[in-house]
Amino acid sequence: MKCIALALSILTLWACASPSLADPFSDIKTYDRGDYNRDVTPCDTLGAHPSDPEAVADGVSQEAMDKPAAISACLEAVRADPDNPRLNYQLARAYGYSGQHEKGDPYRTQALNAGYPQSLFVIGYIRIAGWDGREADPCYGGELVRRSAEAGRFAGLVGFPHYVQTGTLKDCAVYPEINQADIMRYLDEAETKAGDYYQRILVKTLKTHFSKP
Repeated sequence: MKCIALALSILTLWACASPSLADPFSDIKTYDRGDYNRDVTPCDTLGAHPSDPEAVADGVSQEAMDKPAAISACLEAVRADPDNPRLNYQLARAYGYSGQHEKGDPYRTQALNAGYPQSLFVIGYIRIAGWDGREADPCYGGELVRRSAEAGRFAGLVGFPHYVQTGTLKDCAVYPEINQADIMRYLDEAETKAGDYYQRILVKTLKTHFSKP
């Protein structure tokens, strides 16, 4: 018994010391918009995503973004308000669209750790797809997409069921947790948020798939 106890103690210490075994989501907080300034800045008008529910400006598409101007404006905004996840996300977005992924990483991480819903989804998508040139990690990315669904982000509410349905997450053993009740709950919420014909059709199609016995 002493040998078993000693082995367990060693394993526990190793797990605590090993980054590979640590909880990769432990730094992610629950986002509360009331904690951050929501005044419109040039970073918002030049760098906001049109579909970001936390955006305070209309936003611009990737194609329409003036990337150098957005980077400059968002750098200035983040210097003035360094903890604001909206501004950090928008700066990372501008860097990412410019192909400067490493420069965008600290700002992307800042927004992610604040639990910013758009960042949860976008970084989840990036890790699933390997969009930034790094090796894809669908399990880690899938958990972020799931968390964006829990935060009410429409893209996550339909994205997570999509990744489950297509088998993208089939080899994930530890995370994300996948169960039918949660998926149907996500799709029920997505149905209330679907804004156009195509979104409604997507939700209906996914609900039909997951309603099959």
